[in-house]
Amino acid sequence: MPFTRLFRNGNSQAVRIPAELAYPDTDTPLEIERIGDELRIRPARRRLTGLLDAFAAFPDDFMAHGRDDQTQAEREGF
Repeated sequence: MPFTRLFRNGNSQAVRIPAELAYPDTDTPLEIERIGDELRIRPARRRLTGLLDAFAAFPDDFMAHGRDDQTQAEREGF
């Protein structure tokens, strides 16, 4: 397991991520949370804030006739 150190960056505490664990894109937004004595850092989850606006942009007759000739495939019982 790689080790690293904390350091100060202005008024914030920072941690260096070793090269072998670094994210390939430095513009990746990250989330950080404390769980007990651990800090977890992960790529930020995509938010669904614009989803309703995207749905509202569909015309009123979108899929008015359903999905046309889509058929359900036969499946074996479990």
